[in-house]
Amino acid sequence: MNGRTVKELLESRKLPQLLRFQDGRRVVTAEDWSIRKAEILDLLSREEYGIRPRAPVSVSSEMKECDEQAFAGKVIQEKRTLSIEMKNGLFSFPFYLFIPKGITNPMTIVYIAFRPDIPDRYFPVEEITDNGFAAAMFCYEDIVPDRENDFTKGLAKFLIPSGQRKSDDPGKLMMWAWAASRLMDYLQTRQDLDRSNIAVMGHSRLGKTSLVAAAYDERFAFAFPNNAGCSGDAITRDKEGEGVEHITRVFPYWFCPNYGKYSGKEDEMPFDQHFLIAAIAPRYVCAGAAVEDTWADPDSQYLGMAAADEVYSFLGHKGFVHPDRLPEAGDVFHEGRLGFHLRSGTHFHSRYDWQKYMEFMRKHRIQD
Repeated sequence: MNGRTVKELLESRKLPQLLRFQDGRRVVTAEDWSIRKAEILDLLSREEYGIRPRAPVSVSSEMKECDEQAFAGKVIQEKRTLSIEMKNGLFSFPFYLFIPKGITNPMTIVYIAFRPDIPDRYFPVEEITDNGFAAAMFCYEDIVPDRENDFTKGLAKFLIPSGQRKSDDPGKLMMWAWAASRLMDYLQTRQDLDRSNIAVMGHSRLGKTSLVAAAYDERFAFAFPNNAGCSGDAITRDKEGEGVEHITRVFPYWFCPNYGKYSGKEDEMPFDQHFLIAAIAPRYVCAGAAVEDTWADPDSQYLGMAAADEVYSFLGHKGFVHPDRLPEAGDVFHEGRLGFHLRSGTHFHSRYDWQKYMEFMRKHRIQD
């Protein structure tokens, strides 16, 4: 850090200002922030993730399988189909719900998964439910395939019937995030869950997705982006590892086509990733990073949280409580509404990460 404070490190990145409208006026009141937040979400939609799809006509769920003696009899495991009535047809996808027995109205984590496996190396179901949490899981490939230039399958064919996107049409991160909100629609009908304490979580590209889901859906009280990195929780300007040029060349379909115009021109972006984190304020975000995950750049992830703190402080909340230095392996910062941990190891969604997110959620549980 060469003796520089976190404030100095942020100033060196020359970030666009959160508390200033696009026309230059300062945000002065909480009401101003509500207007500014809408401006930020509109900007991120048009320039990075694509315009968020409209709410569906209706959402319904059908039970497909139920095991009331799952995981040594400790868990009720339901496999369901979620059906979403769109204006141009019916889109459906499967999901699982795991509810621990003996816990009244458990907090719930919506997990956007890479694979449908139960359990999975990223999704330790028994450990989650043993900690008293319910979990709702769906596989992202069941929403829209994670393949380049393919907008003809799954949810995409309902949103982009021609298969050819316009400049601000949604990328797949926004589609996966929108699906998480449809699962939230269903969870809000359950009387056996704590509907005030529902989190959304994902790893890597799905960590980015979890931030998008929470930013555009205030019903998510918590967002847990794990190793989200570039175009997720990491500041883009002067970031190490992956940048806009690489991510839009290799994965252009994750974003709206407009995002590609900032390839190699990050300093010209009228936003940076602290905008996405701050749009979740005053709700809770806890991010996880790994020392050897240099492609994601843990220092820039940490600075993303530090930059978003400005809005939490402005709203009168304890935001990111941290020492005036860059993070070190073993650091866990959970005191404020913005949390962060840095572990040893590589790009992975580990049980250690799960434990830290559950600790954070227990610590900050919202009491009605």
